[in-house]
Amino acid sequence: MTLSSCSPDPVTMAPGRDDLLAYPRPSIAADVVLLTVADGELNVVLRKRDRGSHAGEWMLPGTMLRERERLSDAVLRCLETRMHIQGRSPRQLHVFDDPDRDERGWVLTVTHLDVLPLSALALGLEHGHGQLRPVSEVRGLPFSHDEIIAWAVRMVRWEYQQAPDPWNLLDSEFTMTQLRQLHDAVVGAAHQKDTFRRAMEPQLDALQTRAVPPGGNGLGRPARIYRKGQGRYQPLLTLM
Repeated sequence: MTLSSCSPDPVTMAPGRDDLLAYPRPSIAADVVLLTVADGELNVVLRKRDRGSHAGEWMLPGTMLRERERLSDAVLRCLETRMHIQGRSPRQLHVFDDPDRDERGWVLTVTHLDVLPLSALALGLEHGHGQLRPVSEVRGLPFSHDEIIAWAVRMVRWEYQQAPDPWNLLDSEFTMTQLRQLHDAVVGAAHQKDTFRRAMEPQLDALQTRAVPPGGNGLGRPARIYRKGQGRYQPLLTLM
């Protein structure tokens, strides 16, 4: 008997290429970063975990992917059942795949992002399903959620440095002061008025109408009203 006839065939010892059950598989989560502006600063929505590990702790809204479920459907299911939010289209942000991020086992999360007006969160916050927390105060969350939130905040702040209100938090018509105050809140720093105007005005359409700013006394020249220019900026993230 030759040596070759006694040696195992490496091809037959390896799992078949089509035998997916022969390979280890992670669980897949879908976590959602919901950002909004409240009290003049950028906030993230956290949800208190009601059972299982880390019960009673605050973390991002999320869910586990069900068998043969699309990620986009899992995200919308999570928002509706956990936060009473409907009609949104969160964008896929990033895959966080550290094998040690979840002590329960091998769980990777496909994180999604939405930036929405505070009014869109009213129902979930009213019923105690969510809590607003300034992004500057986020620390010590489980499942690598600190890292996930920091990633989302960097992305959104970069977008607000490139274009006027890319997530449409303002009404369709606004003054330059309202726009600048929003950008100050999102970025977490005050913009110099003239520099901000020069950067943003080429991307806006100025209307003929003017208005007295909220809280104004009616003295002086009314503020110019603007709209965002159509098709002048495309968000960096891809819509689901």
